[in-house]
Amino acid sequence: MDMTPLIVALDCAGACEAVDLAAQLDPRRCRVKVGKELFTSAGPALVEALQDRGFQVFLDLKFHDIPQTVGKACAAATRLGVWMLNVHAGGGLAMLCAAREGVEAAAGPQRPRLIAVTVLTSLDDAALAELGCRDGVEAQVERLAALTAKAGLDGVVCSAREAARLKRLQPGLLRVTPGIRPAQAAGDDQKRIMTPAQALSAGADYLVVGRPITAASDPAQALAAVLAEIDGARASSDASSTVHFSEESS
Repeated sequence: MDMTPLIVALDCAGACEAVDLAAQLDPRRCRVKVGKELFTSAGPALVEALQDRGFQVFLDLKFHDIPQTVGKACAAATRLGVWMLNVHAGGGLAMLCAAREGVEAAAGPQRPRLIAVTVLTSLDDAALAELGCRDGVEAQVERLAALTAKAGLDGVVCSAREAARLKRLQPGLLRVTPGIRPAQAAGDDQKRIMTPAQALSAGADYLVVGRPITAASDPAQALAAVLAEIDGARASSDASSTVHFSEESS
């Protein structure tokens, strides 16, 4: 069901708030993301409740531990029936392979997508240098994406700013991009951000949008505005492709 590239981040404190927010969204037009705070508060029951409402769930827990632990955690997440889950690529090749094996062992007919976080969008070159990585965000993202591909995962979480280059370097990987902010929206604590139209043009497959929708006075209206921006970007891309094809055929 790849009807939309939009994933709404339900960055809520608890189940009641998340369910109330989800009730204002359309599962035919967006998927939802459940992160650490919400899952810690509400647990698997919240994931199941969202799925009962028709939503496909991206379980964003960013597993990062020894391989055996991560493999078992990924198997448990798979048994929840989630659409997508993730790990940290920085856990290394053995951990990434264990994650994939855990998913494969627990998957039924619908295997979830397994993706790996490269560099968090809250980090920039200066922040990475503090961690001892002095060749910058771009090089680190490329290094971790290559490791993810080697492990046989489905995709990566990256900034939309890196999506175009990764599309060329690792075309077999999906690109899931947080740090998406509609035109006129504030950047909050994200540093490497783009608008939906810019991200799709850059090669993003899925766009994660949180506060511009969830913190809006009318989340349904905010969702509609983001979707309109996405639809406009897609229409423009389709028109450009048609023109390009016509020019080549003439």
